[in-house]
Amino acid sequence: MFAGRQKELNKLESMYREKGFQFAVIYGRRRVGKTTLIAEFAKDKPVISYISIEGTMKENLEGLSRAVLRRSGSDAVYSDFEALFTDIDRMSKKERIILSIDEYPYLAASYPAVSSLIQRHIDTCWKDSGLFLILCGSSMSFMENQVLGYKSPLYGRRTAQFRIRPFTFFESREMLKGFEPEEQAVLYGVTGGVPEYLSRIGNHLSVDENLISLFFDDNGTLFEEPVNLLKQEMRDPASYHSIISAIAGGASKLNEIAVKAGLESSACSNFMTSLIQIGIVEKERPITEKENSRKTIYHLQDSMFLFWYRFVRPNITAISMGTGEFVYSEFVKPQLNAFMGSIFEEICRQYLYRPDICRSLPFFFGKLGRWWGTNPVKKQEEEIDIAALGENRMLLGECKWRNAKVDAKVLETLLERGELFAYPIKYYYVFSKSGFEKNTDSLAEQYGIRRISFEEML
Repeated sequence: MFAGRQKELNKLESMYREKGFQFAVIYGRRRVGKTTLIAEFAKDKPVISYISIEGTMKENLEGLSRAVLRRSGSDAVYSDFEALFTDIDRMSKKERIILSIDEYPYLAASYPAVSSLIQRHIDTCWKDSGLFLILCGSSMSFMENQVLGYKSPLYGRRTAQFRIRPFTFFESREMLKGFEPEEQAVLYGVTGGVPEYLSRIGNHLSVDENLISLFFDDNGTLFEEPVNLLKQEMRDPASYHSIISAIAGGASKLNEIAVKAGLESSACSNFMTSLIQIGIVEKERPITEKENSRKTIYHLQDSMFLFWYRFVRPNITAISMGTGEFVYSEFVKPQLNAFMGSIFEEICRQYLYRPDICRSLPFFFGKLGRWWGTNPVKKQEEEIDIAALGENRMLLGECKWRNAKVDAKVLETLLERGELFAYPIKYYYVFSKSGFEKNTDSLAEQYGIRRISFEEML
């Protein structure tokens, strides 16, 4: 079933309808649905589609040759890539045709000159043809540096680029029909909104049964998923495992992470850069701080990794011994609400970015973030879940994923923290999974605090 990606699909269709050469670069982490998007777009269109393999130049030449010649029924192989692309020249002069090369970094690794060769054919022939070229890849660093980067032979040739990201919670709901909204939020959280993982959720199973089947069974689809992904992406997966485990365990500052992982800070910093590049870790600073601020922390951007490293990795032996159901019921399920705290914050941020909601907000902000720092009066650390800045104004928000209704104390605390900022105009938002107590009414009316229940967000 194809779900979501309507914006990307519409853009590709619009490009296809235009006359002349088009070159789309599509990239994103593994399992995020890039190949599915291309297949849906190319459906019922003339297409040459090839998924590169991690092999030799000869193997990739043979594979791409078969893809090109399949339409003519031939099983021949081109003598080299120059001959192959010359034949593409001929075809694209006659008709509108899509040439899609998936996992392009594998092809480029087997034949490093291929990007320069493609660049020459774009400049000398394809730019005046009906070719629709798609280069797709999962290696984020390669696609950003070696395809889109200014040092790449292909720099400046692309007509569109698509970084395919995991679904938001609201997009994920399309794949989670049959579950209650709170259950959908949990399933979104443990899968990180990755379409491949969402597709593995069985509508005939309960949330508990799905999580046990996916994560807490040594035959489960996601039981070893982060291990396999890191093996594919990284040269030294052991160090990455240690770093991610440290962050999942609560470490957030570089020195703290390095100590917990048993690494030098400089080495840890290099590893962190790679994890940021592939979308597993995010570097964050308080919304009021400048880019060069030293108040930097790190957290796991990929919530499936957060779930796996917090709950699965510490219990791998027990799960392998067949006690995964016990591990889940006794140690994981009681902590799900706490795990969902940061997930709900992200869902609330996504909600504020929805076009219909964004237009109704009191001011436009380019970026939503968080704030943390010292309260000089109480001499203690304070944190605000959602914060956005405008000219002379600020939005502050609190997010509560818990079974009890939010009471007046939560609103009072948010108002108190708002006094830490000198902005003359402040807007307050409180989000709650379970709604609000009656005693919040007067404060909300007096200070114009916007109370938003999870039900309302849907």
